[in-house]
Amino acid sequence: MRVQKLNLSVAEAVEASGIGRTTLFALIKAGELQSVKIGHRRYVPVSALRDYLDRLRQEQNEGVAA
Repeated sequence: MRVQKLNLSVAEAVEASGIGRTTLFALIKAGELQSVKIGHRRYVPVSALRDYLDRLRQEQNEGVAA
């Protein structure tokens, strides 16, 4: 049985989203993308990545409709 991950490492989030590492950290720092720190490592919750991409898509769609 394979367990679905709830959190992605930064490298996994970069790979899954296609967002570059520098941009990903900039989004986290700006508060645009939520992340959690566990020990010395930073993780991006899968739900936070989906929420960010959904917001981005919605903003872009609203810009096209205007």
